[in-house]
Amino acid sequence: MSVRRKRFRIEEVFGTAPMPNEVVGSSEPMPMHREIMAELRAIRAQMGAPARNAVTDQVGAAADQQVAEAQALLATYRAQIEQCEKLKIELDLIHDAITRTKMEIAVLHGKSFEGDEMAKVNGELGAVVGGTEEATQQILAAAEAIDNASTALGKVTSPDQQKQMLEEIGDNVVAIFEACNFQDLTGQRISKVMTTMKFIENRITAMMDIWGGVDEIKAHAPAKVDERSEDDKLLNGPKLDGDVGHASQDDIDALFG
Repeated sequence: MSVRRKRFRIEEVFGTAPMPNEVVGSSEPMPMHREIMAELRAIRAQMGAPARNAVTDQVGAAADQQVAEAQALLATYRAQIEQCEKLKIELDLIHDAITRTKMEIAVLHGKSFEGDEMAKVNGELGAVVGGTEEATQQILAAAEAIDNASTALGKVTSPDQQKQMLEEIGDNVVAIFEACNFQDLTGQRISKVMTTMKFIENRITAMMDIWGGVDEIKAHAPAKVDERSEDDKLLNGPKLDGDVGHASQDDIDALFG
């Protein structure tokens, strides 16, 4: 049984009208209470988990973007570091090649172009030229003396004079043999020069190998330009075995035969 709410004195003094349908002890909530609770539940629903999930998703997306940007930047830096390391390796190789080349040039300069070695080479070549010239003069003089003695030998009839002429011819023959000994000294001197030239060749070959070998050097070599005059181009020097473009003595004899 429902009990009607008691009217308070303050309500009687001010003449406040009682709230309609207010029944004390009723098990059913009042309409206003239900409306308020419904609004509170709606507000709570709006401010609840969905709002927190949206904020979390936004923050997470921003964090993921920053991580991705940081990883991309890190990858770029790593690639640049790798390129720098490769460049450093190449620069180290160039530095090493330059150092080795300087060492080869220093050895070549000190051993061949400066000091006693080059003076010896010049001296040996000068001695070869001088010895060859002197021997040639001796051989020509002895041959001329033999020719004169043989001519005179046919004109004399005295045995003593003939003997004298024969002795003179024999002496000149011996002089020719002695003069021919120059080739032994010349060979020794040329061997010394060849040793020095071989040393120079080895040093130059070593420097070429440092920079990639003969083929690599040829790729950067300038085009050959023959600056000799027309007369100088005709001066090819004595023919070597296997040389082409030279006329042999048989060719010349056949031409005038």
